[in-house]
Amino acid sequence: MYANDSFHSTNGKLATNYFTCPSHPRPGRHDLRSLEPMHLFTKVGIAFVGSLTAIAVGGTVFIGSGMYDIGADDRPAKIIQAIVDKLRDHSIDLRARRIDTQYETGPKQIPDGAQRYAALCVGCHLAPGVTKSDLRKGLYPCPPNLAQEDIRDSRRAFWAIKHGIKMSAMPAWAWTLNDEAIWDIVSFVRQMPTMSPETYQQLSLSTH
Repeated sequence: MYANDSFHSTNGKLATNYFTCPSHPRPGRHDLRSLEPMHLFTKVGIAFVGSLTAIAVGGTVFIGSGMYDIGADDRPAKIIQAIVDKLRDHSIDLRARRIDTQYETGPKQIPDGAQRYAALCVGCHLAPGVTKSDLRKGLYPCPPNLAQEDIRDSRRAFWAIKHGIKMSAMPAWAWTLNDEAIWDIVSFVRQMPTMSPETYQQLSLSTH
């Protein structure tokens, strides 16, 4: 009995010390509150992953269905076109800043630029006295009429001619023309809006 009583007394003391010792505090409201942000972050993370998964699955189904009309004669919604235009402009602006205008642009380059423009560009971008093009009718987005464009930033024009623009009919002429030839075209298109049809014809056909 003594030994048994001692055993229970000792266990009772140990149990009492365990629950009253400052190094082993009992869990309270403060501890539960500290876990609430963790549970919140977990829920947000699960919801985010679930949303991404739903978008990925939905996108895969939509692409695989073939429902989107990829034809150039099917015009996208105005909001989609506005987003694409903003994306294009900001993308060109960022990359055009890095261009070093090491080649001279001026009157001497205009005749060479006019000849290259007449051979490569007029079918899409028109010219003084050239107001229609069968090729241009079927393009979307419709290429700008450069005979009416005030091109002030030569670096933007150079980048667009050299690298082209995705998902449009604008090719990357870097595979065909060197930088000097592209700058010649830039020199010409910057002056083209001020030209008469006769001047354009003379320049585009001149052989120096």
